[in-house]
Amino acid sequence: MKIHDKWRSEREKEPLPPLNGGFADHLKPLILLAMNTGIRKSDLLALKWENVDFAKKQISFIPGKTESKSGDTLHISMNKTVMDTLTTWRQQSTDTLPEALIFPSFKKKGAAMVSIRRSWEGVLKAAQIENFRWHDLRHDFASQLVMQGADLNHVRELLGHSDLKMTIRYAHLAPESKLKVVELLDDEK
Repeated sequence: MKIHDKWRSEREKEPLPPLNGGFADHLKPLILLAMNTGIRKSDLLALKWENVDFAKKQISFIPGKTESKSGDTLHISMNKTVMDTLTTWRQQSTDTLPEALIFPSFKKKGAAMVSIRRSWEGVLKAAQIENFRWHDLRHDFASQLVMQGADLNHVRELLGHSDLKMTIRYAHLAPESKLKVVELLDDEK
C-alpha cells in the first residue's frame, strides 16, 4: 500500500484512483483551463460536464442553466490543450454524468469546490512567485491572444465582456496591428 493510500485508509477515506498518466490533483487541470480559456475561477469551479461539448470543441455557459458573472450566453472554443486536459481529467474522474461537476468538492459530495487558495498559494510559494493572483491567468489569456494578432472583438467575446471598453485595455499589446490596418490603404492604390 502506498503511503498516501495508507494515510487515507487510516482516516476512513477512499483510496485515490491510480494516475495512469493523469493529473496528481485538481490544480494543474484548473490552471491549464484558465490559461487556455480565460474562464473566471468561479465559473471553472461551477463547470459541469454538460457544459462541455467535445464534438463541437466548445464550453458553454447558458443563463438559467449555468451561473456566469455576465449572465449572458457564453461559448468558449477549446484548443488542443483544453481538449486533452478535459479528456484526461474525465478519464480519472469518478463521476462523469452530464450534471456532475468537473471539479467537485473533496469534502462535500455533490458540491462545488469553494476555494483553491491553499493549493494555489502553495504552488506560488514553491515557484517563488509573488504578487500573482488567479485572475492574472485570465489577463494572460487575453494578452496572449492580442499579441498573436487576435481581433479585439473576438477576445471580448471569449472573455464574456459585454462592452468592448473592458477589452480595449489589451490593445496596446499589438501596436503592429495599427500599421497593418493603415497599410491596407496601400493595397488599394
